[in-house]
Amino acid sequence: MSITAVKSYFKELGLEDRVLEFSVSSATVALAAQAVGCEEARIAKTLSFLVDGHAVLIVTAGDAKIDNRKFKDQFHTKAKMLTAEELAALVGHAPGGVCPFAVPDTVEVWLDESLRRFSTVFPAAGSDNSAIELSCGELERFSRARGWADLCKGWRPEEQ
Repeated sequence: MSITAVKSYFKELGLEDRVLEFSVSSATVALAAQAVGCEEARIAKTLSFLVDGHAVLIVTAGDAKIDNRKFKDQFHTKAKMLTAEELAALVGHAPGGVCPFAVPDTVEVWLDESLRRFSTVFPAAGSDNSAIELSCGELERFSRARGWADLCKGWRPEEQ
């Protein structure tokens, strides 16, 4: 089970006590915000795409949506989300618990600029009823992200 792998990963970092497990589902942004007790925008949702035969994870704020033009400019291909089968095979997490932790080295992780407006965010921790609170710096470090990119729309005040 992938939460076991995520907990083990954070145990190696001395942070296993920061993994939150809920008695309710946190599989969607709305459910995760309710479980955590924060606004939906602070949920760091992890979206999974297929790029050149490998998985690319983009971690965005809960209120952001992928901008197809920005995605194509960054990755030189159209945005194509992974199927549940591809997700399991390439990333090792199931829908609802996808996170950028304890993933194979072949998985590329990018963080979206929409997250930087928060001091802390809540990505999933490998199951559909878990999360971990991290600063953006911790998220970058622990996810082994390739970097930050502007890949989303709908979260800036002028876009709403």
